[in-house]
Amino acid sequence: STLSSSSAASDVYKRQGPSSITRNIMQDRKGNIWLASWEGIMRYDGTSFTNFTNKERLRRYHVFSVLEDSKGNLWFGTIGAGVYRYDGKKFTNITTKDGLAHDRVGCFYEDKAGNIWMGTEGGISVYDGKSIRNFTTEEGLTNNDINAIIEDKSGKFWFGTRGEACFYDGKTFTKFTNKEGAPFNNVRSVIEDKKGNIWLGGNDGLWRYDGNALTNYSRSFVGYIYEDKKGDIWTSSEVNRGTWALSRYEEKSLLDNTVAATPIRTEQGMFFGIVEDAKGGIWLGSLQGVSRYDGTSFNNFSQ
Repeated sequence: STLSSSSAASDVYKRQGPSSITRNIMQDRKGNIWLASWEGIMRYDGTSFTNFTNKERLRRYHVFSVLEDSKGNLWFGTIGAGVYRYDGKKFTNITTKDGLAHDRVGCFYEDKAGNIWMGTEGGISVYDGKSIRNFTTEEGLTNNDINAIIEDKSGKFWFGTRGEACFYDGKTFTKFTNKEGAPFNNVRSVIEDKKGNIWLGGNDGLWRYDGNALTNYSRSFVGYIYEDKKGDIWTSSEVNRGTWALSRYEEKSLLDNTVAATPIRTEQGMFFGIVEDAKGGIWLGSLQGVSRYDGTSFNNFSQ
């Protein structure tokens, strides 16, 4: 079917930052901060916030994920309305009618070849610029509900799912297990750091895989992992029942195995996406919106 488009509206809808769940955050090449929030697609230009879901009269669904691809297009995953792709002028809606595996989309990844991988609740959809190819449990995927996707330096793809984590070598999906043969369940975040280590966070805590050995850093539930420009690892995790922490593992401690996480912020309620902006500020999504940490204090934009 033909992808449907929404042309830009002339009215600009500006307001303060979101005051409810903000799942993911991204800074584009122009310096704008984009938010995947329950209130819609939002952009912060350094001065004010624009809600594009309202401005462009897009379908009002919760926005879960965001990506800027190598061509400058922005991709937004929603919970029920599929994907919105924004080329800077118009939004194009991609749904199951266009071949998407499911209309609830939790994550994106652009691979080395420029293909866009979309993790949905019904499998993985890969868009090559012309058509969509889907991978599900029928092709060997361990679970169809996808939380995270990355491609490592060797070209192998890693998937965090609501079930068991796995990797894909281009031909076969293989369940990823520890040395006892136990799988990693409900992995919410997967990253590859600058040294080529694979980090996994989820039900089983925080783990690092160096290609040979696994190291466990925390048994607390981990929702998000992020590596900053210095090589420090940031996590959002549940440290006690209902209490969440934004924590930082300094690169030096990871190198010499002293491994002490520094708690930066702790409060009741979940923390979500983490991203570092061009000025070194750390942005954090939460149940109350988004905030920025400048190394000393937090600016809560919903206030």
